[in-house]
Order: sequence, then C-alpha cells, then structure tokens
Amino acid sequence: MNVEKFAKQIHKQIESLCATHNNTTEITQEMLPLALTNLGILSEELQITLDDLQRQNQELIATQTALELQIQRYQELFEFATDGYILTDKSGKIEEANRTAAKLLNVPQRFLIGKPFLMFVAEKDRQALYSKLMQPQPVKEIIEWTVNLCPRNSEPLRVSLIIAIATDSEGKKSQMQVCIRRNQASQAPPLVEPIEEKACDATRDRRKFVYLKGELIPLTPQTIWQVHQGIVKLSTLSETGEEVVVGLAGPGMPFGVELTALHTYQATALSQVELLCYSFSELAASPLLAANVLPRINQRLQQTEALLAIFGQRRVKDRFEQLLQLLKQEIGQPTPQGTRLSVRFTHQELAEACSTTRVTITRLLGKLQEQGKIAIDANNHIILKEQSLFDRLPEKDVYTV
Repeated sequence: MNVEKFAKQIHKQIESLCATHNNTTEITQEMLPLALTNLGILSEELQITLDDLQRQNQELIATQTALELQIQRYQELFEFATDGYILTDKSGKIEEANRTAAKLLNVPQRFLIGKPFLMFVAEKDRQALYSKLMQPQPVKEIIEWTVNLCPRNSEPLRVSLIIAIATDSEGKKSQMQVCIRRNQASQAPPLVEPIEEKACDATRDRRKFVYLKGELIPLTPQTIWQVHQGIVKLSTLSETGEEVVVGLAGPGMPFGVELTALHTYQATALSQVELLCYSFSELAASPLLAANVLPRINQRLQQTEALLAIFGQRRVKDRFEQLLQLLKQEIGQPTPQGTRLSVRFTHQELAEACSTTRVTITRLLGKLQEQGKIAIDANNHIILKEQSLFDRLPEKDVYTV
C-alpha cells in the first residue's frame, strides 16, 4: 500500500470523526459503534502497512548485503587479475591500479595514484599514443596499442595496451580503463639508440633509478648515489626527534652513508628523481667514473659549510634569507619574473631547514610577498625577485627562537 495515500485516509477519517463530534453535543449510542468499527479497520490497515514496510526493509537489507558481496568479489577479481588494470581520469592521471599493474610498473600501488600513466610509456611511443587518445573516439570503442613500457628501475617491457574510454551522460570523456598485457613473445627494444661512451661523460648509458616525490631512497654501505635529475633532501634527527636538513643534492651531486658520519641519516626525493648508483669497486676501477663523481663531493662540502653558516645565525629572519639565497644558487631557474626555485617546498620543509616553526616561516613569506621581494607562482613555487632581495625588515618583524 502507498504509505502517503494511507496516511491521507487516516487523516480524513479523524477529521470526519472530529467534525461529527463538533456538530453534536454528545456522541450518541448509534455513532459509537460506527466510530469504533472505523478505527478498528484503520488499525488493521496500519498493521498490514507496517508488516509490508518491515518486509520491504528486510528485502532492501538483503539486497544491499548481496550488492556489497558482489562489489567485494569484483574488487578481488580486479585486484588479483593476472593482467594489469589501471583506471585513469580524463586527463590520464591514475586513479586506481591493481597489484599486477603495480608489479609491472615496479611502483607501490599508493605511489601510482595521481601519476600520469603516460610517464611510464617509452618516450618514442608516448606521443603517438597520446595523439590517438586525444582524437574523438566513437562510443565504446576499444583502442589496442603496443608500446614499450618503462618500469621504474627495471628493464623495459613490450606490452599490449587495451584501452576503453568511458563517457559521461553528455557523451564527454570521463575515464579511461587500461588493461596492460605483457607480450611474452618479444623482448623490448632499447629506448634509445646505442651511444658510444665518451671520455667526457662516462655515465650516459648507465642504468637510472627513478624515485617519486616523497619516497625514501635506500642507503646501503659501499655504494654512492649520484643525482642525474631532480632534488634529494638529506636529513637527520635532532635529540628532540625533529628533522634537521643537512643537505640538498641536486643534479650531479653524490650522497650516501659512506659520505657521512651521522648515525641517523636519510634521503628523501623532493621531486621525481633519477639517480645513478656506483659501488666503491667501480669507482676504483674506472678513472672516468671517479673523475665524474669525486669533484662533485667538493660541491657537497661547500654546500654543507653554507648550511652550517646558516644554522649559526641567531635570528630566524637571517637564517631564512640566507637559505633562500642558497636555494637560488643551487636550484634556481631564471624566468622573466625572477629566479624560480625548481622544487616546490612546503612551509614545514622550509621551517625544518631553518630550525624554526611553520607559523614563523608563513609570516616571513607573507612579509616578503608584501614587500614585493618574492612571489608565488600558480604551482606554489617561490620566485625570488632580481632586485636587492632582502633589505632589513623592521625590528618588530624579527623572529628569534
């Protein structure tokens, strides 16, 4: 029974009884049995309706339980499928990936989320695949494409991609569903043409290890990392458990446990980085490798001394100004607006580098922006103006710890 219709019937019956009562001074003996009969009928109908609602509620609960079990079953099928499966948004950024896809790409599942899928496709195949995906596609068309896949820190793979493009109610592309099927019958060709080793560059054809932003880089004895691309933060822990930045390794700079005396030492990728790895035995056996790596150690020592000088400043304002100048020198990129820091730093990371609080850094950045000495671009990168960067702030704006 329709609940709303039934409620209206009850309301109508009650109004009728009330109207009868208002029009008479007393309820006659003839009216009482009729009123009781009507109320009894309404009571029975109400009980029937309640029974129907309870039955429908139980059916809904059973249906919901069945749907949840079905969703779980399909999720398990997706997660443990033998082929790699990836779901992306309309721009190609990964929203979900199963275990096989993570294994093929050699990246933990949680680090795949938000990354462009095309970054794992070999550069020579990337443009052709991108052009194909950007073309208007008929509804429910399946795209099959064979490419070289570039897993992180592993040999390239020849794979077949089966891509289904989903559309929204307006017919616009809303999502891409990608199946990655490894091609067992063929080996992946090299991603670049063979290059003869030159004396001036002994590292050009070495294997590069890739780490994504925020990942910790493993440090092992008797090995040295060298940054090929990106920025690595080197840090230790103070006695109070706070992180202390002891270095920023940019392109060409080496780092490793063999180059420090600190007991607690870790390396974190501040951006996506490409690294080269050397063992001490390799460096000893190859003068070309040694000539490439050893002079960079001097650059790291100079940077360490600069950081020590920064930490020696009593005022936070002075430490922060000198840190920005050091970052400008190490990772600055010239732009028409000024020198842009190539890495996006959070206020907390800058605070850790200056041994202060995030709130203090936020206030200092705001003051420098007001004075027009720095700017923040659309991607939250700091731009240092080319004019005299840091005039002295008024004494009331000096923060100390």
